[in-house]
Amino acid sequence: MALVKPFSAYRPRKDIVSQVAALPYDVYNRAEAKDVVSANPLSFLRIDRAETAFDDSVDTYAPCVYAKAKELLEDMITKGEYVLDGQDMYYIYELTMDGRKQTGIVACASIDDYMSGVIKKHENTRADKEIDRITHVDTCNAQTGPIFLAYRAQEVIDNIVDRIKCNEPEHDFISDDGISHKVWLIDKIADVESIRQAFAGLSDVYIADGHHRAASAVKVGIKRRESNPDTKGDEEYNFFLSVLFPHNQLKILPYNRVIKDLNGNTTEDFLKKVSQCFEVEKSECAYQPDEKNTFGMYLQGQWYKLTAKDHIISDDPVDGLDVSILQNNLLNPILGIEDPRIDKRIDFVGGIRGLGELEKRATSDMYLAFSMYPTSIEELFDVADASMLMPPKSTWFEPKLRSGIFIHKL
Repeated sequence: MALVKPFSAYRPRKDIVSQVAALPYDVYNRAEAKDVVSANPLSFLRIDRAETAFDDSVDTYAPCVYAKAKELLEDMITKGEYVLDGQDMYYIYELTMDGRKQTGIVACASIDDYMSGVIKKHENTRADKEIDRITHVDTCNAQTGPIFLAYRAQEVIDNIVDRIKCNEPEHDFISDDGISHKVWLIDKIADVESIRQAFAGLSDVYIADGHHRAASAVKVGIKRRESNPDTKGDEEYNFFLSVLFPHNQLKILPYNRVIKDLNGNTTEDFLKKVSQCFEVEKSECAYQPDEKNTFGMYLQGQWYKLTAKDHIISDDPVDGLDVSILQNNLLNPILGIEDPRIDKRIDFVGGIRGLGELEKRATSDMYLAFSMYPTSIEELFDVADASMLMPPKSTWFEPKLRSGIFIHKL
């Protein structure tokens, strides 16, 4: 039974929301983040990445950086740039990209559901990446970047959302990358209760994106429970900011691969080894796979279509993923990439960048590129339901949720 509760958000004033809303903190490196904040001083990135307020000699994770984030957030609240809603409610957050809409419910999910497995994961997290967001959330006393959750579509929720979206949105703007963002309020008691009950009827909710933010929020909640022996369970630190999307509105883009070299193989030997597990066909144009178990390969100015042979196809939720088939039958045994999480000879390119980026990388800093067929949301659910983990860089979700539109104070 999923506990997904309404809450009172701090939201930017309508006249500045388009300037405040920012891509997630981990999309940028330090130099890029500094450029964004310099160009737009209201960007929430200045709070999510408060090192942008300091000279580069100051460590990104220095205590003064997190203190600055807290100072900046509290200053915006004091100035009235952020305003607290007067009651607990759910929010509708719709993003439109290239004409395709996805509409989620902004709410707070339970850290107990995360720990018990009602909220299911498909990726491991790294402790060093968690520490940064743990410190940021704890110091700011607020969650600023929502976790991207998915659930199997519910007609009750769909009907309420469709009805409320007939009204004028509370926020309506287009970000610099052309994505449309709209927000509506779900503040009627009957609607709030219907949505709460609909989520309570779900036994499974899935993390689509934001595993590190989720793990960090949970650890802050646990820490605060331990320091407060009188905790009742309804305190805000027992919940984390989320946007929950129905599965049938989500689209996963491919997460492509580029490789540094052929691991000592000649081109002829490499292609011969690949042909043991894959049918290899030359392609007259750039090849983007249009079905599962097929792969594009770009080598020395030539595109190839690779089709997995029957003996390497698996019904296992993880081994049957295209990313696993490529890793287990080509990247590891032929190219010697045993652990793609740490091997410096491999890099990953989000499908949003297109095949041209693969050609560019394969003729500049890399040597070989693979275009992938995207993992499906059903495959993600299957892996999580089996309590298994996907290989790294298996999914790329677009569009990205913006930070700073909703703040959940603890």
